[in-house]
Amino acid sequence: MSQGDTRAPSGLAEWWPILEKLGLPYSELRGVEGRASLAGVPFQAELIASGLVNEAKLFRALAQHLGLGFVADVRPESLLMRQHHCLSALRRVGGVRTAAALDAAGQPMLLIAPDGLNIAAMLRYLERYPRIARAMRVVAPSVLRRAVLGRARESLTRIAINGLFEALPKFSARFVVNAWQGATLGALAVALPAGLLLWPSQVLLVLHVVLSLSFLSCVALRLAVASSVRQAPPMTVLKAVKTEEMPVYTVLIALYKEAEIVPDLLLALGRLVWPRSKLEIKLVCESDDSETLEALRAQELRSYIEVVEVPPEGPRTKPKALSYALPMTTGELLVLYDAEDRPHPFQLVEAWQRFRESGEELACLQAPLVISNRRESWISAMFAFEYSALFHGVLPWLARHGLVLPLGGTSNHFRRAVLERVGGWDPCNVTEDADLGLRLRRLGYETDTITFPTYEDAPTGFRVWLPQRTRWLKGWAQTWLVHMRDVREMVRDLGPHSFAVTQVLFPGMFLSALGNSIFLLTILVLSAYFAFHGEIPTQYSTILLLDLFNVVFGYGAFLALGWWTLPTPERRDLWKHVLRTPAYWTLLSLAAWRALWQLYRRPHHWEKTPHRPSRPAGTRGQRRSAGPARTTLLSSSPIASTSRPG
Repeated sequence: MSQGDTRAPSGLAEWWPILEKLGLPYSELRGVEGRASLAGVPFQAELIASGLVNEAKLFRALAQHLGLGFVADVRPESLLMRQHHCLSALRRVGGVRTAAALDAAGQPMLLIAPDGLNIAAMLRYLERYPRIARAMRVVAPSVLRRAVLGRARESLTRIAINGLFEALPKFSARFVVNAWQGATLGALAVALPAGLLLWPSQVLLVLHVVLSLSFLSCVALRLAVASSVRQAPPMTVLKAVKTEEMPVYTVLIALYKEAEIVPDLLLALGRLVWPRSKLEIKLVCESDDSETLEALRAQELRSYIEVVEVPPEGPRTKPKALSYALPMTTGELLVLYDAEDRPHPFQLVEAWQRFRESGEELACLQAPLVISNRRESWISAMFAFEYSALFHGVLPWLARHGLVLPLGGTSNHFRRAVLERVGGWDPCNVTEDADLGLRLRRLGYETDTITFPTYEDAPTGFRVWLPQRTRWLKGWAQTWLVHMRDVREMVRDLGPHSFAVTQVLFPGMFLSALGNSIFLLTILVLSAYFAFHGEIPTQYSTILLLDLFNVVFGYGAFLALGWWTLPTPERRDLWKHVLRTPAYWTLLSLAAWRALWQLYRRPHHWEKTPHRPSRPAGTRGQRRSAGPARTTLLSSSPIASTSRPG
């Protein structure tokens, strides 16, 4: 748009009389103007995103220039807006622009927070309509947005808790089992112990055969993936980027009791390469998490970062918090990160280019997760081994074959419109990621993988690892039960191949974890019996051979897949993984039995995984991959007071 266009937002020339009074350097403002031109956004938007000027000071100075009053604070109850109007305003690209309200004396006023103001046109309008001008007040955009959020809180809470259940009840985990599932599980709970009392050897054999089938299905999948993996795929070569073509990108991060990790999070987000005037970051916190909120308030956050406070109503889960924030996002694309994540700086660019080159049926892209603290403990080493197999083996293999892809819990890139169309996250599901991947596939959308990774830390101790793994296993069982309510419909939605893979990934993995302890216990008992009596009863010898076969081949397939997906320098540690695998699988089995109990007693309980700040390089005992190096490109810059490079 030309500077002479009376409808075009004002550029530096018209803003200069205001900015000069604020003492801003003209040379830096010229740089802001250049970036605005490259990004195809108004000068005002780039100026606010740059952090050169405090938002409140800028809009107070604008009000003086326009001859209007300035409002420093707005009470939500003073707004004359209905709930659905508030939701529409929150979804507007550029923010909430206008709102009618009552002043302290009960008189009506029109609050304005213009996002692409043409100053000359505004002055002419005020001169032409003095009565309207007397009722106008300028307000900082963030202040008006907070008031609208407060006004919309009831609707946002209802959507977060009931949105999926009201729109697509068959996919909601609010009720984990339906009538026929409950009856079947109840019958099994009665028949199994009764059968063990009446026909112990026969029932044990049937039980071991069923568990063995689950075990062997997982072995077959791992071997199929391992046979096709020979080296890690190379990083995607990015194409030249035209900044004006880049859409608004939303970054969502749910935080709970994460005060210590806030500086690391802001530093990691500050490395993301994306135009700051086209970036919106939502830090989603529980409203009663005072420590995390205080840690965020202690930062000087840029204007494109919003702290969203989620009311404590309903299930206290991560997906409920994300569902609360989703209706207030405006990005064409949206990515989900965890508080401890350190995404590769160019991950957003790779995802955007993949979406742009693909059809609308591609709804989600999963970035690989890389564990950076694998040397801190044997548990973190095994965790990294698992993640290598999953994110560099299983998920890319599923994507290449066009099969259903259960998402990882973070670094999921979505087309926001599709995410809303399929109901968003299920607030009652404790593995909302896997559920969403399955639901996307059932509703006709595709998921795929990208190559630029996200670095994160694994649990290093048993007390942190166990609740996290319990939650994952409980959620996978929960997800399977929800989607298996109508088996024929599920087969029709997924197709036979994806349906079969789903049975391996969800009940197969869960039953394998449960069965591992049964196999090991049976081997120990029968071996002890043989040591004392010199023989094993014939009816139990088959069970012993079957269990030995399962353990040897199960561990072997697990190790083979992990080894093939590891970077070459790390493969020399395979012998350590061989020694650790029996102990690790025993812990997996313990987590599975714990998950089974929680599925019965506390199906929607979310066990929080605590995170700790990354220790600086050189700390004793620390050999951590720090993740991507700091990026200094124009579109990557500090986003808060403690995210500035040292």
